[in-house]
Amino acid sequence: MIIGIDLGTTNSLAAYYTDDGPKIIPNRLGQPLTPSVVSVDEEGTVYVGETAKERRALYPDTVAAAFKRSMGSDREFILGKHKFRAEELSSFVLRALKEDAENFLGEPVTEAVISVPAYFDDKRRKATKRAGELAGLKVERIISEPTAAAIAYGLYERKKNTRFLVFDLGGGTFDVSILELYENILEVRAVAGDNYLGGEDFTDVLRRLFLKKTGIKQEELSRRDSVRLYNEAERAKRKFNSASSVELRCVFGNDENREEKSAVITYREFSEGCEPLLDKIKQPVKRSLSDARLKLSDIDVVVLIGGATRLQIVRDFLIKLFRKFPDTNINPDEAVALGAAIQAAMKERRESVKEVILTDVCSFTLGTDVVVDIGNGIKEPGHFCPIIERNTVIPASKTERFYTAHDRQNKICIRVLQGESRFSQNNLYLGELELEVPQGPAGKEAVDVTYTYDINSILEVEATVISTGETKKVIIKGAENQMTDAQIAARMEELAYLKIQPRDREENKLVLLQAERTYEELLGDDRRLLEYQIQKFEEALKSGDRDRIRQEREALQDKLDENW
Repeated sequence: MIIGIDLGTTNSLAAYYTDDGPKIIPNRLGQPLTPSVVSVDEEGTVYVGETAKERRALYPDTVAAAFKRSMGSDREFILGKHKFRAEELSSFVLRALKEDAENFLGEPVTEAVISVPAYFDDKRRKATKRAGELAGLKVERIISEPTAAAIAYGLYERKKNTRFLVFDLGGGTFDVSILELYENILEVRAVAGDNYLGGEDFTDVLRRLFLKKTGIKQEELSRRDSVRLYNEAERAKRKFNSASSVELRCVFGNDENREEKSAVITYREFSEGCEPLLDKIKQPVKRSLSDARLKLSDIDVVVLIGGATRLQIVRDFLIKLFRKFPDTNINPDEAVALGAAIQAAMKERRESVKEVILTDVCSFTLGTDVVVDIGNGIKEPGHFCPIIERNTVIPASKTERFYTAHDRQNKICIRVLQGESRFSQNNLYLGELELEVPQGPAGKEAVDVTYTYDINSILEVEATVISTGETKKVIIKGAENQMTDAQIAARMEELAYLKIQPRDREENKLVLLQAERTYEELLGDDRRLLEYQIQKFEEALKSGDRDRIRQEREALQDKLDENW
């Protein structure tokens, strides 16, 4: 059986598909949520979930939490005598979920669909897959949390085209995703987020307010006292959903020198303390809308997922921000796991589940290193030129033409980079290829560079010297990609259609020819209006954005239909 798993920063859970739809699998304590907390005692026994969480108050040096934030990094967590990376700790949580599922279902569980934040890059996604494999699971698919939530809400079953924004605020990560449904395709239009923003940061606001009111300095607290204070702030935070003020009471010190401190914090004080966090939330929302070329008014449905969206302060803020009441029909803690279970059922080809094509986007921009003329004959190297921009629907292929930068230049080096900085040194180096060009004046020789990026994290970079026809190619694949060279070559052959320039595609050629003919037949304002529409379509063709091209082609076709 394939199960769906939501591997969360604060809590994790699993679900399976039944004839009555997806259901949450209770853990060994009969609870739907398993805290993403791991502890190791002196004998080397590993504890996961509530037991590990309780040990945190007594043995804080043996407990790790919120390690999901460090997925894909080299950070090590020290638990007593032991050291673990984030994916190893995550594997303990996944193994516990796997064992609980097997106990509940009464059969072996060897495969899973695991969710990740939409804003996780390839490195973090591969670390998540590795964690699953360490737990003894074959990871059938890594699915973005917002896509899983959209599936759980049944948005993929709607009859008409729908645009929706999924707002995902969990314990430690924040995602905004804009998805569009048309026909049976669920397409991710844009993702944005913050891997270091979540409900725990709102808890920290209360903790800092308490310290300020009581005059206690953080550095004066022991590790155990810090955990006690955090737990008290976490409990108090939830009370604000029904109270205008809360009292935090906490006992500090050891048995010989114990002291209780208390402080009353009002909702207004809490709100003011949370303003920087709420401002941070706005930025990814704006960025995702901008990348999708949409306005808030274009969004049909807003969906909330993640436990932190239960906070009244967050919901009040979102109602003002979106100017509409979000959809909260499904438990925000469970939506992702339920959606992952439905995706698992799709993988199993269950007849009762409607098939849907899921698309993804390139989370980070792919480009190359260029020399820029900054004036007065001064040429500055080290600038980043984007080729496939972030939030481009994948698979995708894009071609850019580059020219020699110096007189008598005889080589062109294409350095492959990933990132968002305009300076190459700040972006991630992936590889390079070098071509020889005939010597001549600067700008005379040119090379066409084509990036083709696949959903399997395969990047093909192909460069052709215009004057000589010499072509070189390099394949860059993720470290965890197990495809053979032959399989990669076959996949790139399948994607050959993407390398045809948008202007050369039959449907685009046809509408341009129709537009040129109609332009010659029109006069006055009609001619100027058609020219404006042709220019918009030309700009879309240059962008290489398939969705934008489709929209502008349809708009131009509508304009042509008016004049026929």
